[in-house]
Amino acid sequence: MRHSKLNLLISASLITLSLPAFGNLPSQVSENLNQLATKLKNWGLVNTGAKSDIGAVDAWKIEEGNRSIVVAVIDTGIDPKHKSLSGNIWRDPKNKKMDIYGWNFVLNQPNPVDEHGHGTHVAGIIGALLDPQTGVSGVAHRVSIMPVKYYSDKNSGAVNLDNTINAINWAIDHGANIINYSGGGPEFSEKEYLAIARAESLGITFIAAAGNENQDTDIKANSYYPSSYKLSNIISVAASNRNNDLIPTSNKGKETVDVAAPGDEIYSTLPGGKFGKMSGTSQATAFVSGAVALLLAQDPSLTPQKIREILMTSVDRFPQLYGKVGSGGRINVHKALLMLKNKKTDSTQILAERPFPFQISPIRAFE
Repeated sequence: MRHSKLNLLISASLITLSLPAFGNLPSQVSENLNQLATKLKNWGLVNTGAKSDIGAVDAWKIEEGNRSIVVAVIDTGIDPKHKSLSGNIWRDPKNKKMDIYGWNFVLNQPNPVDEHGHGTHVAGIIGALLDPQTGVSGVAHRVSIMPVKYYSDKNSGAVNLDNTINAINWAIDHGANIINYSGGGPEFSEKEYLAIARAESLGITFIAAAGNENQDTDIKANSYYPSSYKLSNIISVAASNRNNDLIPTSNKGKETVDVAAPGDEIYSTLPGGKFGKMSGTSQATAFVSGAVALLLAQDPSLTPQKIREILMTSVDRFPQLYGKVGSGGRINVHKALLMLKNKKTDSTQILAERPFPFQISPIRAFE
C-alpha cells in the first residue's frame, strides 16, 4: 500500500445507506444475537453455508469489546461522521483545547479525513457499531478506533514509508493497544523495524497484512515488510475466501505468515455514510485486529506473544492452508475466547486434534 498500490481489490458494488446505528445494545443481547446475525452482510462474521466465518456471533456472547481498548488504524484516514463509526472513534483525552480524533501525516495536521475509502472500510471491519438495519458490525463493536493517516497516492513510496514510521510512533505515544497496518513493501527499513520493536517493548500488538503479490514470503527475495520483520508482537495475516482457500492474490509463507482471515468481497463502511465491498489482505488484517481487541477486552493483561499463541492455536484448520500459513488455519475468535476464558492456553486437546504437524515458532523465529 505504501509503495504505490493498495492491499485490496475494490468491488464495483457501493451501497448508499444512512440509517441510524444502535451501538448500545440491550442487556439481553446474547439471547438476540443469533437473530441479529441473520441481518449481517459481512460473511466473514457469520455464514451458515460454507462455515468460513470467524465465529463472531458466538464470540459476542462472551465478549463484545470495550472502548478502553484503542486500535490505531494506520491507513488513509476515516469518515468521522459515518453513523456506523462515529460512536467508536477515539478522542485524545489530553487535548482540552480542540477535539482531536487522530493525526494526518500527509498534511501534518490533526483529524485525518478519508478521501480514499480504504481506511474507513478497514475501520468498519474492526469496530463498526452493530446495526442490523444496515447489516454492518465490526468484529469488536465496542472499541476505540484511532485513525492515523500515512498514505497518499500522490506521494512516493519513500514518503509513505516515512509517514508510516511517524504514524507508528504517534500511535504508541497516544496510547494504542493494537496497531493495524495493512500496507507494506519489499524494502527492509531499520527505522520502521525499530518503531515496531518499540511497540513490542511496550506490549503493543502489531497486526500486519501479508501482502497481495501472490508470493511465498518465506523466500527471502519475496520478503514483505513490515509483516516479515522477526518481532514477537507482529501477527502476519493472509486473506481467505468463503471456501477457506487463500484468495489468488494473497501472499503466503509457513514461516512468515501466521494466520488467514476473511478477505474476499468483505462488506463494510465507506466515506459519505456509504457501505460497500473490498477484498485483500487489508480486510483480513482488520478481522484479526478486531479479534485481538475482543481478547484484550476480556483480559487486558495479555501480552502480544500470548495473543499470538492463542490466535494461532485456536484456528479452524484446513488442509489447503497447511504450509501456507504457520497455524495452518483461519482465525476463530470464539474458540480463542473460549481458550482464554477456560485458561487452557496450552491447548492440549486442540493440538491433539490437529490433522497435521503444528508448532508455533518461538517469538517469531528470532535468528
